[in-house]
Amino acid sequence: MQQIIYLAGGCFWGVQGYFDRLNGAIESQVGYANSEVEFPTYEQVCSGTTGAVETLKFMFDEAKLTLDEVLARFFSIIDPFALNYQGNDRGTQYRSGIYAQDSQMLERIQQFVKSYQQKLPNKIVTEVGILKNFYPAESYHQKYLAKNPYGYCHIDLSAALRPL
Repeated sequence: MQQIIYLAGGCFWGVQGYFDRLNGAIESQVGYANSEVEFPTYEQVCSGTTGAVETLKFMFDEAKLTLDEVLARFFSIIDPFALNYQGNDRGTQYRSGIYAQDSQMLERIQQFVKSYQQKLPNKIVTEVGILKNFYPAESYHQKYLAKNPYGYCHIDLSAALRPL
């Protein structure tokens, strides 16, 4: 069954590069989620005035890649304790978040995060909620690391090819 989830984990280039490599990935697009401004530009998002977060819209085949696997992999590439940053990227647009389009998926995400939290010493600050909106990023951001393999990335993309 085809599912869509929205994942924010710092710079969206690396998040997309990582998830695109997974068996079960169908399609992905980077953009800006939960913006207070319609159709924000990259410059506006970077200013910190839009409330938007750099996010990956990820479509996957749950018969090949379960939601729990997606979430476990997401937590393996982010720092869930980092508030408003990941790697060298600083600002509210780089906060971590997991967003669902419906309450059924949101409940499944919340259950996973609650269980995951029990294994950790510190409080997870990753946002979890219903997606308010999503605006695709400019075309030069789409599949950026595929087009620019030596571009900046705080994520080890080769980890997508290894088991968790």
